[in-house]
Amino acid sequence: MVGPLTLTDPSPILTWQTMLTAFMDTLGLKKADVFDYSMGAITGLQLAIHHPEKVNKLISCSGSYDIEGRQPEFKNLIPQMTVEMFLNTPFAEDYRKLAPNPDGFPALAEKLIALQKEPMAWEEDVKKIETPVLIIAGDADGTTLKHTIAMFQLLGGGVMGDMDKPLPDSRLAIMPVTSHTAVITQTDLLIAFIEPFLKGETPKDLWNRLWQWDELNALLGVLM
Repeated sequence: MVGPLTLTDPSPILTWQTMLTAFMDTLGLKKADVFDYSMGAITGLQLAIHHPEKVNKLISCSGSYDIEGRQPEFKNLIPQMTVEMFLNTPFAEDYRKLAPNPDGFPALAEKLIALQKEPMAWEEDVKKIETPVLIIAGDADGTTLKHTIAMFQLLGGGVMGDMDKPLPDSRLAIMPVTSHTAVITQTDLLIAFIEPFLKGETPKDLWNRLWQWDELNALLGVLM
């Protein structure tokens, strides 16, 4: 679910989430792993909040849960945004190639600018999410690293490992030297993060390896 290029409805985020659930119902999808990016990540977060029964695992790329988490430069840019600023972007070019109405991009850009001004403060809702979430962000993304880490902590992440306790189900991946629009161009790195998450694979820590070595020595001692 990629944000700006596919979301053409004038409705706010909650309506997009409702549309997504209706789409899943139409396809007969009772539950799915959901990957989303940018504005799509905001919609996916709402799906996990309001319809957790439909989300197996959520991969949230370059999203946020509060408008205060945006980079200061981005927050300052929003009041200055105009439709004309977007007309010669790669987004506009791709829209003209893919959309049923190739001339509809200016109207879409106007809606997206208005959406940036929508209120958003979902900390309490995020705390209640039990769905495993993989958060992916660039280190130079549209949201601050502080905000991204705070979201991870709201989901139970940020605890110390190596304590002989299972780690939280949610995960965090920060892509180095990566801006907002560069996140989805690094498909090999994205797959390297996403596949182990979907499969439930976790790296073996040193203590686990030592335990296995001790067990092997004990077994060899019995056999000998």
